[in-house]
Amino acid sequence: MTKLVFLLSGTDGAGTSRDLLLGADLRERLARVGATRLQVNLDDEPVAAAMRIASPTGPVHAVVSVWTAGERTAAGPVVDVLTAALDGSGVSLAGFEVEERVPLAPPAAPDGERAEALANVAVLRRPADLDEAEWRHRWLVDHTPVAIETQGTFGYVQNVVGTAVTGDAPYVSAVVEELFPMAATTDLHAFYGSGGDDDELRSRMERMMASVSRFGADQGIDLVPSSRYCWSLAPVG
Repeated sequence: MTKLVFLLSGTDGAGTSRDLLLGADLRERLARVGATRLQVNLDDEPVAAAMRIASPTGPVHAVVSVWTAGERTAAGPVVDVLTAALDGSGVSLAGFEVEERVPLAPPAAPDGERAEALANVAVLRRPADLDEAEWRHRWLVDHTPVAIETQGTFGYVQNVVGTAVTGDAPYVSAVVEELFPMAATTDLHAFYGSGGDDDELRSRMERMMASVSRFGADQGIDLVPSSRYCWSLAPVG
């Protein structure tokens, strides 16, 4: 099983490419090249009020995740399908093979239905002064329980980037998805799960910020609020 994550950026955003990404034609084409599952995260109208952060290479407007049953050589056909589908849309595509970790499994939703959640996607870059092993430990071992304990999340997926599968892909170390209640788009208490207690909110924010700073997630990141859509893909052919 291989998981590929693609970052979509450009002037189009979730505009003309929205129907394409959510359409049956793309799913059929991906299934034909061995894809078994598709997830689309779109920065669209339901999350319009949420906070965004764009790195110098951003902003990212959509994130597409594709699972295949094949080995890493299966990445090429998937890249070809997405590249052809987005041709002329004004959207640029950067893809990565990732190692998926799921500390907190998101609840299942029917195929194609928007999950009832604010799905925040963070694109992380390892600071140059942290070696790979130390960065992974601070993030995956030290930070993971802090993130779960201090926020109102009910889904948490970590994608550790292995290799780029598209040319000229930017430097990216990880892509993280966290699911929050929809109220978290505008309410910090809902975001941090602090139950309306201002002192508890302050404590959780301080603990969270101290933790993210230890592995460099307080700088050089993209933060993409999104709506989440998933499909299981049946074999075609």
